Amino acid sequence: MKKSITPSVIKGEITAPPSKSVMQRMTAAALLADGQATVIHNPSFSADCLASLDVAQKLGADITRNETRVVIKGGLSPSVKELSCGESGLGIRMFAPIASLCPGEFTIDGDGSLRSRPMDMMVAPFRDLGVSCTTTDGHPPITVHGPLTGGRTEVDASISSQFLTGLLMALPRAKGDSELWVAHLISRPYIDLTLKILELCGIHIPHDDYARFSVKGNQTYRPQGFFVEGDWSSAAFLCVAAAVGGEVILKGLDVRSSHPDRKILEILEACGASVRLSPDSVGVKKRELKAFDFDVTDSPDLLPPLAALACSCKGTSRIRGVDRLKFKESDRTAALRQELSGMGCGVRVIDGTLEIEGGDIRGGVASSHRDHRIAMAMAVLAINAEQPITVVGTECVNKSYPSFFEDLASLGGIFDE
Repeated sequence: MKKSITPSVIKGEITAPPSKSVMQRMTAAALLADGQATVIHNPSFSADCLASLDVAQKLGADITRNETRVVIKGGLSPSVKELSCGESGLGIRMFAPIASLCPGEFTIDGDGSLRSRPMDMMVAPFRDLGVSCTTTDGHPPITVHGPLTGGRTEVDASISSQFLTGLLMALPRAKGDSELWVAHLISRPYIDLTLKILELCGIHIPHDDYARFSVKGNQTYRPQGFFVEGDWSSAAFLCVAAAVGGEVILKGLDVRSSHPDRKILEILEACGASVRLSPDSVGVKKRELKAFDFDVTDSPDLLPPLAALACSCKGTSRIRGVDRLKFKESDRTAALRQELSGMGCGVRVIDGTLEIEGGDIRGGVASSHRDHRIAMAMAVLAINAEQPITVVGTECVNKSYPSFFEDLASLGGIFDE
């Protein structure tokens, strides 16, 4: 699929989509609440979340749902030995430890870009915790043979914190206690998000400044009535659309959220956009924009919307910490450099920093690289371009934000089909 987005004036009010990061963690927590029912309100049915619900069901959860809520009765009682996480990196790295709580062998696989994402950081920690784990040349499919018993291990979190999230969720259900020493942790706020959901479920995991986590085994998950907050990662694109093209009021966002992409508001204020907060909404309005400097080490999903923003800012913006974006749905730094350069934007990468010179955006044809966030970034870029931008491969937005193009159109985005 492809969509052609015409330079537009953006104005209106919209509710942010529910967070897939939160929804997936809540699904896993509900699965681990043995024999109890958890109700998840305002659920996300993005492709990643549907894959997580499918895995939870195959691992033993009883799931019923409608448009406004999902009810999950927990319990580990696997019906199959092969699980698919779609294209979800969080899904495979989180559910592998959970599946390994069960005796026997499980093969966990995925589709598309997930097949090329690194998983070898799991092997040694799994071995220390009682689980045999093999990968396919360091990638999916992976095989685990449990049960997970607990123990002491070191986790390399230099590529992703997602496997640490999986261990923190699974180890409270192991028979023994565990001690996790963590090296090179990135995306620390995502671990805060995990710990917050665990606390809501009655699971307490103390840590020493994120370097050592002490996990008691034989803990019990309490069922909860969850509400999935608005997704800051997806809302960031709408915030940038407003900052470069008009004015938007976004509802459904928690300004006190642990989600790292809430930082988008600070960046927009720093570069000159008008940002207004109220108890139930966030307002962003276009003003003259100046260059900014930001490190995306803890907020990797902000790179695509920030790259689109930088093209409309006066001066040279610097986005640091981009080396870690190689192993996402695409090599995002390379993809953005290629597509933005094709639109006439000055782009270079120097020592892990993406430098973007703001100026005229020509328009043209852009590839999504089968990456949902690249597709959305190119669509937002078109709002302030001289000519339309045709984005090829737009179906990939289903991974996180299925209604993105419809929502952008409702705010005034003009599409030439």
